[in-house]
Amino acid sequence: MKSLFFNVSHTRYKISTILQTKTQHIEKVDISSGLVFFDLALFNHTEKTIEVKNPDKMVSIVIIKKGSASLFDKKEQKNLTLTENNIYLFVSSKQDFSLTLYASQETDIFVLFVADFILKRYLSFNTQEPIDYLYQLTQSNHSLLHINTQPLDALTLYLIKRIKETHNNHIMHSILGEHRVVEFMMHRFLLLDIINETIEPSQLEVAARAKKHLLQSFVSPPTIPELAHLCATNESQLKRSFKKVYKLTLFTYIQKLRLEKANLLLREQSLSVGEIAKKVGYQHQGNFSKLFFKTYGVYPKELKT
Repeated sequence: MKSLFFNVSHTRYKISTILQTKTQHIEKVDISSGLVFFDLALFNHTEKTIEVKNPDKMVSIVIIKKGSASLFDKKEQKNLTLTENNIYLFVSSKQDFSLTLYASQETDIFVLFVADFILKRYLSFNTQEPIDYLYQLTQSNHSLLHINTQPLDALTLYLIKRIKETHNNHIMHSILGEHRVVEFMMHRFLLLDIINETIEPSQLEVAARAKKHLLQSFVSPPTIPELAHLCATNESQLKRSFKKVYKLTLFTYIQKLRLEKANLLLREQSLSVGEIAKKVGYQHQGNFSKLFFKTYGVYPKELKT
């Protein structure tokens, strides 16, 4: 089996064109020895199946912008359908699967592969950190372990565009590409909930109840006394349990939910930034924009262009 990685030349950054016509393309880009992405844009195509077999330990992020596909894991005999406007995160210690692209008017897919030794650079030796959690999974015997599925958001599209545009720069392709991929990884991995298995069941139950209520009402959330009543606990136990389980205060978590929702809404061209701010619970666009920039490093208006 041939490794997906270690295929770059002395220039480190290498673009390999697999298919190129006026309307379609498939490109493989080796950013460095442990970072590779595929960019697929197909039009009016019939069903296509790609066989993948290699020995690498990696994290894979699959973004389906248009069309749909399926992954069949030959080792586990499992099939997963990948649908439009979704992002899929996988971990594997070796691969033996087929990727089927269903016949479609338009298929647009971006896939990033991150080798385990890239993750190892950023280990904090804290199992509650997303990087450490994912790295440890790559060291186990997993074949296409599906970690989660989340809707496609505006910031992800912006960061992918920056990754793909790296080749437009004339110098330091590899360094710039790695930097942009790390930005992308941070955004995606910070969306993971890593739960400490040693937390008491009663605390997990209280925190889970609170999370459920906040997911439904973060635009106009209940007060802490009201939320404590809804969760059948007292205020102190509520705040303590939630912080221990999710590593965020209730206020910070509400902000996180609002900004994540705004990030999704920013894909809607019919909505202005001010309208989006109000939809997620902020009355003043300026305050919303500052908070969005502080969190994501980019102003919401930049994601609308």
